[in-house]
Amino acid sequence: MTDDTTAKPRVRSEHHRRRTFESVLARVVATAGIVGIGTALGAILIAADVAGWISGLVVSIVTVTLAAMLWQSRRLTDGRQS
Repeated sequence: MTDDTTAKPRVRSEHHRRRTFESVLARVVATAGIVGIGTALGAILIAADVAGWISGLVVSIVTVTLAAMLWQSRRLTDGRQS
């Protein structure tokens, strides 16, 4: 019985570590996506001869908004479904 009770916390701990790793990986991938979206948006605006300060402002607003949505997502913060 001792072996059975010691195995359960170890499995739970491994499951928790896996969820943490998956959460961190999901955030890194999502953050890379936000950077990609900002870069593409900036390139499109510059190609369309939009003023530099307007391009910077639009890209900044979009990036901050997407990042805020990412960091508030319960699915990426603790692995639970919202």
